[in-house]
Amino acid sequence: MSTLWQNIQYKMLRSGNRLNLLIGINVIVYLAINIPAVLEQLFRGFGNSSIYLFADKYLKLSAYLPNILVHFWTPVTYMFMHASIFHILFNMLWLYWMGQIFEEYLGNKRTIGLYLMGGLAGALFYVAALNLLPAFTSLNAAQGSSIVGASAGVMAIVVATATLLPNYTISLMFIGPVKLKWLVVFYLVFDFLSIIGPNAGGEIAHLGGALIGFVYIKQLQKGHDWVGGIAKLFKPKPKLKVVSNNMGKNASDYPRQEEIDRILDKISQSGYNSLSKQEREILSRASKQD
Repeated sequence: MSTLWQNIQYKMLRSGNRLNLLIGINVIVYLAINIPAVLEQLFRGFGNSSIYLFADKYLKLSAYLPNILVHFWTPVTYMFMHASIFHILFNMLWLYWMGQIFEEYLGNKRTIGLYLMGGLAGALFYVAALNLLPAFTSLNAAQGSSIVGASAGVMAIVVATATLLPNYTISLMFIGPVKLKWLVVFYLVFDFLSIIGPNAGGEIAHLGGALIGFVYIKQLQKGHDWVGGIAKLFKPKPKLKVVSNNMGKNASDYPRQEEIDRILDKISQSGYNSLSKQEREILSRASKQD
């Protein structure tokens, strides 16, 4: 058991893999809530769990503004909670599949930042829609509504990947090869049409996460890296500055931002396979630098 826990700790904290960290946090939170809650119900009766009541009150995101003001941390905690086994399973599979493609071309330094941005954007869309749109305000829907799930953060990564690599092709069971852009368009249309269904708040949150993923890549292609800029704020500044005499060699190790932007534009227009070997090496060096 100790070896298993050590392996989990390594994959989450020491391997440098941001996907493992995000998936690990989501799974641990889900198990930490649901295992004790199931055991509790075996003794107190099904549907009678103080643990679920606590999680619903303090960890879910409510659309009711007075609740958000009191429980101000819920726009973050909600994106690490899930309503069922299948809910977390499909979210984590999407995160793993699309996150691997995302990190392959942009490195792993942006994954967590974009996930959090997508989750926060989803929370904003959800709260704003239920408090401003007549379809919801006429029913006073905000007061009794709440959401959980990583879907908004995952959608940010999924849409960002499809925006960067629209012609990237994956194989789907029973369907065959499908380009990312068409797969994402299908899910976005599905989410939009499902707004009139029972999970209206969740679908709106998905669209908010999707929007931030699209805008992020478009801004990155213009040279504005929101996530990278935030990450650099937390990097410790070196206490000693070392000046090298071999300036030419050091300067060539890191590609210029203009060159990176040009390559990202080319990927967006023609796909990753259109890059030359030299361009792929430049993109690889840039992702390692970040």
